[in-house]
Amino acid sequence: MRRIKGVAGVICLFAIWFVCFGGAARADVVINEVMSSNGYYENGHAWDWVELYNNGKETVNLSGWGFTDSKKDLYKFTFPDGAKLKAGDYLTIWCTGEENKTPGKGDTFYADFKISSSGETLRLTDRDEEEIQKLKMPEQYGCVSYGMPSGGGAYGFFENPTRGKKNETEAYTRRTAEPEIVTAAGFYEGSVTVEVRGENGADLRYTTDGETPTKKSKQFPAEGLKIKKTTPLRVKAFAEDAVSSSTAGATFFIDDAPQTAIVSLISDDKYLFSKKTGLLTKGTGSIPNYSKGYEYPVHIEYFNSKGEKQISQMGTMTCSGHSARINSQKSIALYARKAWGSDRFEFNPFPTRDYDSYKSLLLRSANSDYSATRLRDIVASSLAEGQGILYQDHEVIQVYINGRYWGHYNLREKINKYFVAAYEGVTEEQDIDNIDILARTGTDEFLQNGDNKDWLELCDFCKKKDLNDPENMAWVEERLDIDNMFTHAAYEIILGNVDFTNVRVYRVPGGKWKYLLFDVEACWRNLDPTPIEYYIKALNAKIQGFRHEPLNAMFKVPEMKARFLRRVSELLSTVFRWDNVEKHFDDVISVLKPILPRHIERWKNMKMENWKKNIHATKYYARVRPKKIPEMLKKAMKLTNAEVEEYFGETLKLLEETNKKPEE
Repeated sequence: MRRIKGVAGVICLFAIWFVCFGGAARADVVINEVMSSNGYYENGHAWDWVELYNNGKETVNLSGWGFTDSKKDLYKFTFPDGAKLKAGDYLTIWCTGEENKTPGKGDTFYADFKISSSGETLRLTDRDEEEIQKLKMPEQYGCVSYGMPSGGGAYGFFENPTRGKKNETEAYTRRTAEPEIVTAAGFYEGSVTVEVRGENGADLRYTTDGETPTKKSKQFPAEGLKIKKTTPLRVKAFAEDAVSSSTAGATFFIDDAPQTAIVSLISDDKYLFSKKTGLLTKGTGSIPNYSKGYEYPVHIEYFNSKGEKQISQMGTMTCSGHSARINSQKSIALYARKAWGSDRFEFNPFPTRDYDSYKSLLLRSANSDYSATRLRDIVASSLAEGQGILYQDHEVIQVYINGRYWGHYNLREKINKYFVAAYEGVTEEQDIDNIDILARTGTDEFLQNGDNKDWLELCDFCKKKDLNDPENMAWVEERLDIDNMFTHAAYEIILGNVDFTNVRVYRVPGGKWKYLLFDVEACWRNLDPTPIEYYIKALNAKIQGFRHEPLNAMFKVPEMKARFLRRVSELLSTVFRWDNVEKHFDDVISVLKPILPRHIERWKNMKMENWKKNIHATKYYARVRPKKIPEMLKKAMKLTNAEVEEYFGETLKLLEETNKKPEE
């Protein structure tokens, strides 16, 4: 009995200790800092985040605790068993807004909801449904964190986010208004005096080298700033009672009239050229900086060929491309991000599109064609207009980075779910998120968006099943846009694109699988059959670069084989007639040729005379190759003479006139 009483006493004492001290320990865990409109990318993501901090002296067991933005669901996110927060430590809950494979562990956790930047209440609850903290948040600013000042005090906005570290000692209730650069950005002769306005009492600081202004930067002159050379201007406002403003930016071009549309980028050296973190440099590590997927803030301006400003906004940038990233002049992808201002580029620079805005754009440096013609891809792609296949439109432009001339680029649409959605007319956000986009073979490593299960099933079905069976053919036709596939294969073969791995397919919810035409710069180089051997091959042949089975399964069906050959003949007699192709060449050359001398002077990686020779050779192959296609198909598909005559007889007669060899 004494022993039982002793145990009961111990239990009683423990209960008293837990009430007195355990509850206190729980109360030591606080929502320390929140970022609900994040524009700083880490490992490819800029998720919302919440930081918890244990300001007590004891480790707190968080197992079963809940974190939420919903009064009705206190355990919207639940900490897994074993989750702990040691005294003086921080942990992060990434609020991803997407289904997560794991709730996380250690000091990093993942919730499947986002935090509203318009203001809401966050709740932290222990496993017994006792409320630990309720934090009502006001409307949030982009890229500004909100939290408790180090040392205590009222919650407010911080000058700098400090996730995982001690918070700043000062927190503010507002943000200083962004200054207005009154003088229009653009093109001037001789010089221009720039006027800037800020909120009453604000201290305006500026830079002219691309760096974000700080309190130590030069004070903007009250009488205005006289600019005598092409200059990137950035201005920021500082106030004693507020977080500093977002940064205003504008480029002033002096004695530098545009010959094309212009894109000007302004950003900090640490984001661009720093050996440690700059995305346009190789850096010093084993993995080049340009291959690390960095995404950084940048001010983006677009001026049309008349010098009229179309957009001026903050966004983000990444280094784009694959093997071409090693080139000195790198391709750059641009993104409109809400955290930095707007989630759209509210303009349309492309002549064949009727869209009113874009989510992302691509500054393409011509990649593998950088020192030859710089136009193969855009000319070849433009031939797909109106042919039932998605391609990237283009505009020949010039780029400046921090006021420095960066040469000729081709402005392109960027391939992603928004690009597909715009073309296919998909408008619901959930449907856009569920668009499937696959590269190359479509396996998991080449999954760009959505899901690949149905595509892989389709390819395997085509490999194993006889499509002469009407039921089998019906099954495929329900899933695959066959005419689109035929058009894609025809283009690749006629163009002679030797980079045969550049194949992508996509599908919108409720739609069929389609191919898109992209990255065909490795075309018009010779009169060899390639890439025909990769497109037309045995069903059980080795998979090389992309899945060849759907196309070749169709060729086993006589009417489908005939349909493909008719499509090739149609394209040869219309799109690939030299009078049509030559016009596409001339439209680009008329814009590109005048700006090339300056581009060559900037990069010194080509010569104008060599460019002219390369253009001449490219035109020759574009003119003559179409006449060779019927004979190539005859060999690859084992066509009879009668079949060649049936499908290509009249077309060859036409091409002998329209595409005859040029007189030397």
